[in-house]
Formats: sequence, C-alpha cells, structure tokens
Amino acid sequence: MTRAWGECTGRLMGRPVVVQNKAGANGILAINYLKGQPADGSFAMTIGMSQMTITPYVHSQMPYDPLKDFAGVAMIGSSPLVLVVPAGVGVNKLADLEKVAKSQAGGLNFGSPGKGSPAHLLTTALTDAMHWPATHVPFVGESAGLTALMGQQIQAMTLVLNTAAPQVKAGKLVPLAIFAGQRSPVLPDVPTIAEAGGPAVLARPSWIAVVAKKGTPPEVIKALNDATNQCYSDPVYANSMDKMGVTLMRSQPADVLGFAERDIAVWKPLIDKLGLATQ
Repeated sequence: MTRAWGECTGRLMGRPVVVQNKAGANGILAINYLKGQPADGSFAMTIGMSQMTITPYVHSQMPYDPLKDFAGVAMIGSSPLVLVVPAGVGVNKLADLEKVAKSQAGGLNFGSPGKGSPAHLLTTALTDAMHWPATHVPFVGESAGLTALMGQQIQAMTLVLNTAAPQVKAGKLVPLAIFAGQRSPVLPDVPTIAEAGGPAVLARPSWIAVVAKKGTPPEVIKALNDATNQCYSDPVYANSMDKMGVTLMRSQPADVLGFAERDIAVWKPLIDKLGLATQ
C-alpha cells in the first residue's frame, strides 16, 4: 500500500518518494526514526490505525503521543480485518471456535502481529465478550503469525483482508467473520462479525494514513495531501488498491487526527477495561 502511494504521489509531485522499511515493535521503531528527523518536509510516514489509536495506550509509559507528535497529512484508505483458522481442523463458524476455546487448558491460542495491533485488540475483545478462555501469542509481524497459523502452531488469527484472501481462496484458511459493518466484495460469503454472532461494536475496519513530524511546513503537507487526493482518480493506483481490498478515502490533513481521536475514544477504554497496558 505504501509503495503504491509513494509511486503515485511522487509522480504527481515530480519528485521521488523513497520508501524505507523500519519494522519492529509494532511501528514504534519507525515512529522514533521519524521523530528523530528534521521537520523540514523531507520525511513522512504511512501509519496504521494501530499506531495512531492503540499502540501508545498499551504501555503504562506512553512511548509517543499520536495527537501531539504528528501532523496529519492525508488518509489513504481503510480495509477490514478477518478472523481466520487453518483449513482442515473442523472449524467453520464462531460456534465451532468456542468449542475449541472451552475444550483445552489455556483456552484458544490466537496469534497477532504484535501487542497493541488491531488484530490483538479485536481478537481479545471478541474472546472477552464471548467469555472464551484464550491465550494471546504475539509475533513480530503478520507474516510470522500467518506461517504459524497455517502450520497449526496457533488456532486462530485476525488478519488484514489482503493477507487473508489469497490463502482463503487457495483453501488454506477458513474465514469465520469480517470485523466490519458490511460484507466485503473480496470475500462476499464471509459474514460480518454481527452476522456471525459476535458483538456489532467490533465492526471497526483498520485504516492507514500519512503523517509528518509536528512542525512540518504547512505547504509541504498541503502538497502531499493534494497529491494523495489526486491519486484517488488515477485508475492504475485505484485498481492496485482495490486488489488489496482497500477502500480509498479523500481527506484533508485535519481528518487524520480526527479519525485518531474518534477511535482512541473507543480503544482506550477497552484497553483499560481489559488491563492490556503493561510496562
């Protein structure tokens, strides 16, 4: 998603956009890198709902403040997450997964791309609401968790749609529910979380945005925002995002922190209720 955005905006602005991967600690390493750069308009970051609304609040000492450390640039798009299990284990709906959770010591073993990820919080909230015993198994990134899931080292995982869909269509994973208010055309036979028998409040798709370091010149932010919105009408860009199951979002720079504030109001109380904040 980031590379597609960088190629399109760079072409429209007539300057290269170089993508640097800074993996680790569920985005904290990348955020610290951005915070360490000058706020001169040379650096920006694509950032997920997780890092903007969940990750800082699962630490008793916040590693950063998304509402104070960043300047919003643009929303890129949203994509639902889907709860999946390995194929061939006899689990085809949420009721089947409940039986698994209640039949073994430690409950359901579910994976996530890391503590504080939307997948972690959504699945934890689901097991809590359904009163299932469960054990969270964090991985360093989604790919590592997916490998463990297909190897049946864990029993369930919530994945972003474009990660899950190819494996579902290949018959390697079974989707149980999409955490969204409506079904996805990418996997039209998969029920929403409410249709599957889960809490409707968990119909919260993930989103990705672009931010810059606080203090970045407004004219740079406006140029990036304008280019992002122009990409919305680029058929190649739109098609590539559609294939990834991303719904594009036109926006103004202020919308980024607005979306963050909206979701923080939901996730932070849930984090506090479930006692997920640790050192």
